[in-house]
Amino acid sequence: MGSGQVTSSVPSEFQGKHVTVAGLGVSGVPAAKVLHGLGAHVTVVNDGDDDRARAQAAELEALGVTVRLGDGDSLPEGTDLIVTAPGWKPDKPLFQAAEKAGVPVWGDVELAWRLRGRDGRKAAPWLAVTGTNGKTTTVQMLASILKAAGLRTAAVGNIGVSLLDAVLGEEEYDVLAVELSSYQLHWAPSLRAHSAAVLNLAPDHLDWHGSMEAYAADKGRIYEGNRVACVYNVADKATEDLVREADVEEGCRAVGFTLSAPGPSQLGVVDGILVDRAFVENRHKNAQELAEVSDVNPPAPHNIANALAAAALARAFGVPAKAVRDGLRSFTPDAHRIALVAEMDGVAYVDDSKATNTHAAEASLAAYESIVWIAGGLAKGATFDELVAKSAKRLRGVVLIGADRALIRDALVRHAPEVPVVDLDRTDTGAMLQAVQEARRLARPGDTVLLAPACASMDMFTNYNKRGDAFAEAVRELGAG
Repeated sequence: MGSGQVTSSVPSEFQGKHVTVAGLGVSGVPAAKVLHGLGAHVTVVNDGDDDRARAQAAELEALGVTVRLGDGDSLPEGTDLIVTAPGWKPDKPLFQAAEKAGVPVWGDVELAWRLRGRDGRKAAPWLAVTGTNGKTTTVQMLASILKAAGLRTAAVGNIGVSLLDAVLGEEEYDVLAVELSSYQLHWAPSLRAHSAAVLNLAPDHLDWHGSMEAYAADKGRIYEGNRVACVYNVADKATEDLVREADVEEGCRAVGFTLSAPGPSQLGVVDGILVDRAFVENRHKNAQELAEVSDVNPPAPHNIANALAAAALARAFGVPAKAVRDGLRSFTPDAHRIALVAEMDGVAYVDDSKATNTHAAEASLAAYESIVWIAGGLAKGATFDELVAKSAKRLRGVVLIGADRALIRDALVRHAPEVPVVDLDRTDTGAMLQAVQEARRLARPGDTVLLAPACASMDMFTNYNKRGDAFAEAVRELGAG
């Protein structure tokens, strides 16, 4: 049963309530259907009034839901609750009016959290993951490990699978692997995970949150009320600080992951082996081998960190070591995440189009020794000095594309003046073929041509997937030529 067909034999706390759903789209439409099915009087407000919005509105109005298009700022009279799409900014007039009127605001994650376990069904615990980068991969690894342990599970949340569908659908789960964005966490005040991880923290979405402090605070909400383990990144002190600040249940432990040898209450790496010193008896003296680094696909440093975080959450849920190894071995990463496209003339061509910010690009660049880097796009307010300074010694050459490429070029002049740079003064989609041709010219046998743009894609492509596809197509065209 999908989230559009909710019925319940249990009296609903939403019966007769006036609920305003803020925003159509991937979360708003299912939320409106769910609330309508639970007996609420639902009004949807939406900023846009385009063909897609009208089609969605017609679908909802046929059910008896009121829809106001082109009017996302005013609070409908009599509203008892707002359920918002995660991307709507907190400073929107709608939310200011709600605060003044004492109307609570939830996101779809909060709604799903409160609706789990309806009709006497088991409420599956949540193992939750957030961070600036690596969330999707870690959650998929975690789901793979949980499945290897024989548990009924799914990777849900910001990963594209609706949490409402997961908690209200016919399938029952033992545990859910949940990816949560900072937006979703901002609007999820009562969420309390079994265990949770913050993978890393770097400036991102600051235009939405207003400051790095507010962004970090929203990420840190994932630890609130954790029961068993708060998993943090030993190499990123800010994640450990969030654990210290969290109000958790009695007995909940801080568990670190590190690419070095682990101390007690940590998972880490020893001689190519992933090792657990957190979920073992007498962790001050004992360690449990979980898997080999070669079991991680691909075994780039930041992906090993993802695997350790996934393993920590799985172990917190009681999963045996063998399932960690089996789950990592059977995991296949999504496209456009450090994906080897081809090898030609001793040069590897790697697509990491998903590296849409500097933090992700830094991790990608750290995975290779000698690189011809294809970078650029929409900077989203980012600066590139730190990224270029840290990566300069690995760069054979750089090919720049996209609207904000000058920002990267200027950082290269300051921190890597000896590295040859090709600046492609074009933002059409055909620029990718020229970029790959220029990269091939700069590359030497043993090098990696790496698409890790450190920028968003929307200046040239619909999304990072399309950008990665264009890169792969250009590489294939190069090979055919």
